[in-house]
Amino acid sequence: MSSRGDEMNRANDIEPDKAMHLQHLRMEHRDLDDAIEALRRTSAPDQLQLARLKKRKLRLRDEIALLEDAMIPDIIA
Repeated sequence: MSSRGDEMNRANDIEPDKAMHLQHLRMEHRDLDDAIEALRRTSAPDQLQLARLKKRKLRLRDEIALLEDAMIPDIIA
């Protein structure tokens, strides 16, 4: 049988992993900004590649939002 303290320790161990994952997702999101901008600056940008990068960026934004929501506890007013 596990105690409440053991459960809290396991929860605390997960949070740094979530924070690192969140940081990685944010970096990837910024990198996609740079890649999209670089592709736009070319003389004839590949519209399909541009659309794929934008779609990936939107998925990352959604994943970031979900992860942030999971990390921030709800406040009952």
